[in-house]
Amino acid sequence: MMKRSMFAACGAAILLAAAIACGGGSNSTPTNPTPPTSTAPPSTSPPSTNPPTDSATITIGSDGRVSPSSVTVTRGGRVTMINSHNRNHDMNSDPHPEHSDCPELNQWGFLQPGQQRTSGNLNTARTCRFHDHNEPTNNALQGSVIIQ
Repeated sequence: MMKRSMFAACGAAILLAAAIACGGGSNSTPTNPTPPTSTAPPSTSPPSTNPPTDSATITIGSDGRVSPSSVTVTRGGRVTMINSHNRNHDMNSDPHPEHSDCPELNQWGFLQPGQQRTSGNLNTARTCRFHDHNEPTNNALQGSVIIQ
């Protein structure tokens, strides 16, 4: 019987040593869970695909189309119009034929192939539409400048 008690005591000692070696003791310090990080609430407006800049460039391409057809600039910004088409274009603000909505855009005026001009400073927040005076109904030569 003594043998059996000794055998049981040795077995218990081995189990206790194994538990301590594996960190199974009860003296371990409890860990605190990491608090969740907060995230920004989802935006209710879609991201801008055309953020405002101090200046922008619109090109009349070799296909006779303005690109991009819409640009956004900050107040005080300017827009350069480049004529890369093989024909002359007379670019002005709407409405046709008065060109009175955004006089700053009328500084583009008559552009021969290869020429470029920059608008005046666009100081008032608004949307200015433009067109080619000689082709006022040609949608490919129409667009807008958004001033923010």
